[in-house]
Amino acid sequence: MTALLLKDYYVIFRQMKIFLLLILVFSCIPGTFYSTFAVVYASMLPYTALAYDERSRWDQMAAMMPYSARDVVLSKYLFGWIAVAVSAAATFVLQTILSVIWLSDVEGPSIPVILLSVCVAVCILDITLPMMFRFGVEKGRLVMFLIIFLVCASAGGIATIEQSGGPDVGFQTWAPLVVAVVLTAVSIPLSIRFYSRRNR
Repeated sequence: MTALLLKDYYVIFRQMKIFLLLILVFSCIPGTFYSTFAVVYASMLPYTALAYDERSRWDQMAAMMPYSARDVVLSKYLFGWIAVAVSAAATFVLQTILSVIWLSDVEGPSIPVILLSVCVAVCILDITLPMMFRFGVEKGRLVMFLIIFLVCASAGGIATIEQSGGPDVGFQTWAPLVVAVVLTAVSIPLSIRFYSRRNR
């Protein structure tokens, strides 16, 4: 599993640098939409890795290695979770620095909003990864439009919630967490099944 994660990291190293730069830029802009977008945007990284795998026919090579369909699929989910977690942590740190040191008149980061952003990012992964494993990246171009729409709509929706008073550490925070866990429990077996079918 570690080797698969390292493979994805090295394959999209340039995109990782751009990704980190975007997090830095969006996190430094005051406003919930931008910091939320930085977190949710991280959920798109596994699709870049999948696109490179498909273009280089990695699936055929992986079939000759001691990797099961479960290993390959879980590595993509784990890669997405790590990217979202790193983005959320970076957003929290940068927003804290802005509010405490540089822009003391700006409110600090909202933990419920960041948690909500993480849950939404995980849900986007859970909804779109099975479709990517089912149809592939090249054939699933409509899925990419769906991903972009979900990312933008999620960032806007969370920003609206924040402007209306922000989510409390209650139903508005725990409900998305429960939904993310349930979707993940359903999404991973589906992805494994679809990936296994495609590589028979």
